[in-house]
Amino acid sequence: MILVTGGAGFIGSNVVEALSGRSAVAICDWFGADDKWKNIRHASVEDFVFPEDLPEWLRRRGDSITAIVHMGAISATTERDVDRIVLNNLKLSRFLWDLATLKAIPFIYASSAATYGDGALGFLDRSDWDYQASLRPLNPYGWSKLAFDRQVLGIVARNEPTPPKWAGLKFFNVYGPREGHKGSMRSVPFSNYEKLLGGAPLRLFKSKRPDFKDGEQKRDFVYVGDCVRMILWMLENDFKSDIYNVGTGVAATWLDVAHAMFAAIGREPSIEFVDMPETLKGRYQYLTEASMTKAAAAGCPVPATSVRDGVAATYRFLERESSDC
Repeated sequence: MILVTGGAGFIGSNVVEALSGRSAVAICDWFGADDKWKNIRHASVEDFVFPEDLPEWLRRRGDSITAIVHMGAISATTERDVDRIVLNNLKLSRFLWDLATLKAIPFIYASSAATYGDGALGFLDRSDWDYQASLRPLNPYGWSKLAFDRQVLGIVARNEPTPPKWAGLKFFNVYGPREGHKGSMRSVPFSNYEKLLGGAPLRLFKSKRPDFKDGEQKRDFVYVGDCVRMILWMLENDFKSDIYNVGTGVAATWLDVAHAMFAAIGREPSIEFVDMPETLKGRYQYLTEASMTKAAAAGCPVPATSVRDGVAATYRFLERESSDC
């Protein structure tokens, strides 16, 4: 049985959906009082456990776990309660790492491109200490992901025991089906679907840098289905345990995304540029672009879904969901 933390969340629920019929799955997550449950309504799930009940659940069912896919985290880049972040993103991650080490089972966990900060040092999934020590995340979430990466790399450097196979995945700008529960952290394509259908314009942030025109800020947008394929490949194949980027390796502009969104619903583009909120100033990434050389060298399937195709697939999913309420 594979334990998926954050299994009702965005990437986690897509992993659970892909594993259904291939492996028994247990989900560790909170569901709340909204529609998060819909993320897994078509999946086959062996067991459910709340995070606070995980130690007791492991005493009862831990022997049946064959791998851990750890996607659970406080993922909001705007979260400022650092104690909450440490509890959920660091302490839980280390607990699960130690468990996978003890049980000698694979451990795949979510890191983040937020560890790279403003990208001044590039987006290289290097695991040497000098590079890791030089990274400067822009928010507590990014810091927490980097802090756990550093813990893992420290364990490896000291030749201490590790899981037999592990990977830290630095996800770039992931978008796609099953984002509805994320509120303000939903991707631009997902969060604007109904607005665009209703005839509203798409609002994008103005640029505050002279080297980027409005709408030409660039991100490495990666379709969630490609992320899932990487995770499943790692569960099923041998590779060098390490930290890996998860992106396409080709940045797209926000205007590229905008045109893909309007094309997917058959509308002519209508775009307005608005001022960036104060909370994002100084924390906004103008360019992210993953280096995918390491993943390719490991034999891993590198994400290749274009923005146009990924957005179209996301909107087909949302259309189906709206007719299946």
